Amino acid sequence: MKLIQPKSLLSTRTANPVVPSVLRLLVTLIASGAIAAAAPSTSWTQLSPDISPTPRSYLAMTYDVASQKVVMFGGYDGSYLNDTWTFDGTTWTKVSPATVPPGRVNAQMAYDRRTHKVVLFGGYDGGQDLGDTWLWDGTTFTWTQANPVHSPKAVTGPMVFPNPNGRVDEFGGFDGQLYQGTMWQWNGSDWKQLHLAILPYARSSAAVGVNTFRQQVVMFGGLADVNPVNTWTYDGSRWTMESPATQPTWVYGSSAVFDPNLRAVVLFGGGSGGVEQRSTWGWTGFNWAQLDSTQSPRAREGAGIAYDITLGHVIIFGGQDGNVLLNDTWELTP
Repeated sequence: MKLIQPKSLLSTRTANPVVPSVLRLLVTLIASGAIAAAAPSTSWTQLSPDISPTPRSYLAMTYDVASQKVVMFGGYDGSYLNDTWTFDGTTWTKVSPATVPPGRVNAQMAYDRRTHKVVLFGGYDGGQDLGDTWLWDGTTFTWTQANPVHSPKAVTGPMVFPNPNGRVDEFGGFDGQLYQGTMWQWNGSDWKQLHLAILPYARSSAAVGVNTFRQQVVMFGGLADVNPVNTWTYDGSRWTMESPATQPTWVYGSSAVFDPNLRAVVLFGGGSGGVEQRSTWGWTGFNWAQLDSTQSPRAREGAGIAYDITLGHVIIFGGQDGNVLLNDTWELTP
């Protein structure tokens, strides 16, 4: 299978990678013991905030528990952005801290429950892959560059996600020549490489979500030299390659996050061989089930996603459909 790089990066770099229904989800959830009664239907609803960030794709976004707001940084709109925005469930607000990370695309970030800070790593600035680490403090609304002694390689499209133990982990990414297959953990001041017996195949731009009820990380798809059309789970100590009966179409640059309302990691969209997708899937812990709703966001890749605890719903922002950059905000309601 021949895989391609996300279109937002094609114009600036070269690489040679090789690369239903709500009822079905309900049945799967009941079979897994996740729920014992009928679940409400799901629906995507477009929100209409008075102010929104400018259209962009491959931005970094997560929920910041310290500020109780979604935080979003950077992305690509023809240039490499370095602006910071927060979303309180109703309004997007641009934040102007004195110090900010350099502009970048396809970086990732996650909230560290131990230090109560958001960890931003990696990306691409139009000239090189990045390996710097930045910390967002939601109590002071400030960025601080960390100075770790050790660090993952500079990469674009890393998978950055909260470990079940509360720390932030980093896996993979693309260094301009090779897809990486190493895993690192942030301890608050330094990165430590984790030498696990089994690791997923090297890849970048995969979807990662963390089921906090099961304490299970799930990763799907991405770009790779070795087939990335597979599902992996991680329990904090070991990775397992799953064999689900149903699996989404191969995608890269898709968006995934855990929705406690559905007790499932929700995956939306992504690119697939140059065609953006708009389907919504749920990982229940052992299988994928496709969700349908009365309406859906436009097909896209490179969108930001987060579960907004204050709002109580999954939020998606931005991304791109073909050459069209987006800045719409949607929520998923059960």
